[in-house]
This record gives sequence, structure tokens and C-alpha cells, in this order.
Amino acid sequence: MGKGRKKVVYNDAFWAGIFLLPSLIGLVIFTIYPLFKSLYLSFTDWDFVHKANFIGAGNYVKMVSDTKFLRVLQNTLAYTAVTVPVLIIVPLVLAVALNQKIKGIRFFRAAYFVPVIASTVSVSLIWQWMFNADFGMVNYILGLLGIPGPNWLTDKSYALPAVMFTSIWKNVGYNMMLFLAGLQNIPGDYYEVAELEKITILQKFRYITVPLLKPTTLFVTIITIINSFQVFDQVVIMTGGGPARHSSVLVHYIYQNAFKFYNMGYACALGWVLAAIIFILTLIMFVVNGRSDG
Repeated sequence: MGKGRKKVVYNDAFWAGIFLLPSLIGLVIFTIYPLFKSLYLSFTDWDFVHKANFIGAGNYVKMVSDTKFLRVLQNTLAYTAVTVPVLIIVPLVLAVALNQKIKGIRFFRAAYFVPVIASTVSVSLIWQWMFNADFGMVNYILGLLGIPGPNWLTDKSYALPAVMFTSIWKNVGYNMMLFLAGLQNIPGDYYEVAELEKITILQKFRYITVPLLKPTTLFVTIITIINSFQVFDQVVIMTGGGPARHSSVLVHYIYQNAFKFYNMGYACALGWVLAAIIFILTLIMFVVNGRSDG
């Protein structure tokens, strides 16, 4: 390489570095530094006011006997166990149904996507009104059918399911669009050959659609699991975590420890436990997917 060529390469690298520098500075200040700072604080008892005292693994040991933590962890796992399968199966079925070349199909695609466009806050407020025990639409419809409506948001048996339903209603359209994009990337030749072989619709779905949708399904599953463990807005707006923490989830508990009880050290430890759970579940998904491909 000649000197002139080297000079051009070095100049390009220099200017590339100059343009990337603001983004890198922002990344360090707003992401990397807070990340490591929170890791350090998770080993302290910092309360925003007094000096942070190093207590080792005290915060992590505390979780084992913290009944509130165990309750919200149980709620989070239950929320994930219900919403994730539903937000995979229902969107997939809808995507297959809406992947047909039928007149007016675009209207239905747009209709299912409308809740995704709406903010989580507005959706939560709407369903808070819908689930209201006194004048909500849900209990009104149940009353017309002669069924007594429960106190959806204040009964410990119904509060978390109400939040689950709201989250599913909000996010089903997003996952449907991801599956729809995956379906439209499948070459039509496979289905044409299947038609010649007189393969049934269910066989097409099982032997063509499902295998070729594996990358999309893996992606949808991972982001849905991550989102389910990070649910927060719906809980705060609809139930406030009540009654008696029966609808509280892990992120809500982290928020309360940090900004209500001013126990930032414990909140940071909870945050790292949440991150570890998400990482482990994501890793398991990749391993299972890799083995099935093998």
C-alpha cells in the first residue's frame, strides 16, 4: 500500500472517529457508567442520603428471606408463563389467517395493529375503565348475560389476570406483524409443490410453515419474554401492585425500593437479578433452538 493510500485510510478513520465520538461519549455516560455503578451499589446499603456502605452480598442474601420479593417473583413468573405462550400462538394464527390474498385484508391487518400504536399508558387507562367494578363495560356485558361481575382490579384472584389480558391485547398485533413478515419471506414454491402433492392445510403448516418460521419464532419468543419480565406501566396504572402485592411484579418492586423506600442498594441488586434471569432464559432459548436445528 502506497503512502498516499495509507494517508487516505488514516484520514477516513480519523473523521469516522470524530463523528462517532459524541455517540461513544453518550454511551459511556448514560449506559456503561450507570451499568457498572449499579453493580457496585448492589453491594452497598446506599439510601440516597448517607454514604454508601459496602455490605458484600448482603442484598442478595436478603432476597432469599424477603417474602415480598418472593411474592413479586412468583407473580412475574406467572405473568410470563401465561402471556408468552399466548403472545406466540395467537399472533401466529392471526398472521397465517391474514397472509391470504383476500380483498380488504389490509384493513384487518391495520385494525389488529392499532393497539400497538397506542401508548401503554392510554391502553392501561382504557382497560382500567373497562374493568371497573361499578361502571366498567366488562361487568356491564356480564350483567346483560346474567353473570355477576367481580371486582377485577381489587380482587386478588382477578387483578393479575386483568393486567395479563391488557398486555396481550396491547401486544398481539406487534407479534402478528413480525410473524406476517416471516411468512411473506417464505418462498411460494414450497406451497405450490405441496399443492401438487395434495398435502392438507395442517400438513403445510406443520412441515413447511413452522420449520421455515423458526428464526422469526425464536426472535418473537425472546423479545416477548424480555418484555414480560419488564412489565411495569400496566401494573402501576391499573392496580398499583395491589391488592396485597398480588399483582405486583419485579420491576414494580424495584421501583418501589429505589424511589419509595429509598433502598437503592437493594433495588440495584434486584435489577441485576432480573437481568440474570432474562439472560439465562434467553441463553436457554438459543441452546434449545440450536439443538433442534442440529
